[in-house]
Amino acid sequence: MFGLSRKTEVAQAPVLDLSGPRLRRAYEHLIESAEPTGGVDRYITALWLKASLFEEMLGKGKVHELTETEFYDLCAFVTPARRRVGALLGEIGFEDMRNRLVSLLDGWCDLGTTDRRLAAFSDGFPHDKAHRWLPDLGAEVLHFIAPDRYPLMTRWVWDGRVGTGALREVWFADDVAEAQIEVPGGYLTFATLAGELEGFLRGEGVYRDLPFFTDLLLAHVYAAYINDRGGEFMRAEFATAADPMLHTRRLLGLDAVDTETGRTRLKLVDGTAHTLGALGVTDAQEAN
Repeated sequence: MFGLSRKTEVAQAPVLDLSGPRLRRAYEHLIESAEPTGGVDRYITALWLKASLFEEMLGKGKVHELTETEFYDLCAFVTPARRRVGALLGEIGFEDMRNRLVSLLDGWCDLGTTDRRLAAFSDGFPHDKAHRWLPDLGAEVLHFIAPDRYPLMTRWVWDGRVGTGALREVWFADDVAEAQIEVPGGYLTFATLAGELEGFLRGEGVYRDLPFFTDLLLAHVYAAYINDRGGEFMRAEFATAADPMLHTRRLLGLDAVDTETGRTRLKLVDGTAHTLGALGVTDAQEAN
C-alpha cells in the first residue's frame, strides 16, 4: 500500500490492506501523547539504547559467553518474559537457554531461515500459556540485534493463529473486530508490514530511525486497543492509567527498571525482583 522499503520477496509477500486514515490517526495521537514526556525522540533514543544492550551482550559471537545475570538483564526489557523466565530457567537451567540463543543467532544473516530458527528456539515446549512467550523473546532478540534486518515479530504485532494484534487495528475495514484477515504469521508478513509502515512514515516526513519509529507506532496502535477494547485479562495485566504512553512503553519493555534501586519487573524463581547487574543498563530506562 505505502511501498516496501525492506528487502522482501515481493512476489510471495502477502497483500496487506492497511487503512491510511487509521494509521494517520494513530501517528498523530502518538506524537501528541509523547509530547508531555519528552516527545517521540526520547522514546526512539530509549529503543536505540535497548538495541545497544542486546548487541553488547549477544552480538559478534558474544552470545557464547552470555552469563545468567546478563540474560536476566535482557529479559527485564522483554515484557512477556518477565514473569515466567525465572520459573523456566529453574526447570531447564541456563545452559539450555544459552544454547537456544546460540542456535537462534547462528546464521542470522540468512533471512530465509528466520522462521525455522524462531520455531527451533521454542521447540520442545508445550504451546500453552506458560510457554507462549518464548517466541516473543526470540523475536525481540533478533529484532534488537539487527533492527534494520529483522522487523519486530511478536504476537502483539500479529498472531496469525488467532488473528489478533496491531495489524488488525490498522486493517482497512468498516469493523476491524469482524474483519476476516487471512494473513499468516512468519517473517515475510512482518517484513511486509514493516515495509508498508516505513513507507507511510516517509509520507509523513519521517526519514530517520524508521525501524524504531515503526515499533513505536505499532505499540501505540496496540496500546489503544488495550485501552479501548482490551478484555479483563489485558486490563489486569497492564492496568489502566491516565498516562497515554504507559502501555506503549510496557509493550516495548521500556518500563523495565526502577532507576533509583535498579530493581526490575522481572521475577526470579524465588519470587524476588531481579536487580540489574550490567553497568549502564539503566540508561535505557532513564531515557524515558
